[in-house]
Amino acid sequence: MIAGNEKSAMTSMERVLTTLGHQEPDRVPLSLLLTIHGARELGLSIKEYFSKAEYVAEGQLRMLKKYRHDCVNPFCAAAMAVKAFGGEVIWYEAGPPNSGEPIIKTEKDILSLQVPELSDTPCLVRMLESILMLKEKVRDEVPIMGIVVSPFSLPVMQMGFSAYIELMHERPELFNRLMEVNQEFCVAWANAQIRAGATVVCYFDALLSPTITAGVHRETGFRIARNTLARINGPSAIHMATAATLPVIEDVIATGTSIIGVSIMDDLAELKASCQGRLTILGNLNGVEMRRWTPEQVEKTVKEIIAVAAPGGGFILADNGEIPWQVGEEVLTAVSDAVHKWGRYPLVFHNE
Repeated sequence: MIAGNEKSAMTSMERVLTTLGHQEPDRVPLSLLLTIHGARELGLSIKEYFSKAEYVAEGQLRMLKKYRHDCVNPFCAAAMAVKAFGGEVIWYEAGPPNSGEPIIKTEKDILSLQVPELSDTPCLVRMLESILMLKEKVRDEVPIMGIVVSPFSLPVMQMGFSAYIELMHERPELFNRLMEVNQEFCVAWANAQIRAGATVVCYFDALLSPTITAGVHRETGFRIARNTLARINGPSAIHMATAATLPVIEDVIATGTSIIGVSIMDDLAELKASCQGRLTILGNLNGVEMRRWTPEQVEKTVKEIIAVAAPGGGFILADNGEIPWQVGEEVLTAVSDAVHKWGRYPLVFHNE
């Protein structure tokens, strides 16, 4: 204790682990999903930034210091998983890269699809090198987040959304074949990141949300998630991007994951009640709205979210997806300042 009831300062790792144990750390952990912003820190284009592992590691370390948050994340883009299968990556000046033309266009493409060798995919090798470099610098004091795209959601980029939905409904044997290949790749890629030094693997699967995939196919997605996560040799988080999570929160808990990334479409108070003591909530700043926020709006929003979701631990303040390039330093700094001001435990501001 350093003064009154104020708790002694923890490292980022201690802070996150304490809140994952559903206890109150020294303050609310802050995790900003800053990927492309590292390019700005180094004065590079986004494409050039991701061309060397050294650039990504340095960018993450600079943002860790600047924004005083509690996680580093060397992830580039979901499109890199498709590139491992032979796909194309399209780069933009002011946004994350995206995948190009679908690589699966015929039945034969699915039947001949093979699990890619990670060592043959330079973009994935660079991410592993970035994790190794970050681990050497932050050691066990700051969590390193690895990221994979789920086997269930990856086909949206591999073959296009409409074709994938048609495959689900009409060609179950081909759907199962695609899931087998994708699951083997996902497990191998996740475990490679764990071996390199990632503390946790975030399992991105927007199709698990009932706002996107309903009924039997959502059940299939959760079965795949349970089976896949069980084979990953480390803790996991599930993130459904900006899709709602509350209607499927019991399914999420049944996967055995530790963290759920939540959406602005979710009611935080209801989520907190549903997850209490069972699942840590990660969220839910509106990344799109952040582009227009003033520092005063930031402080008000952060304070309100903390008041609802942070009591008792089990909560990490974050955006609800990748923070857009257009969100500037002033807003990101204001988020950090607000967390450091209002997120200190014990939380008493709401009584002031």
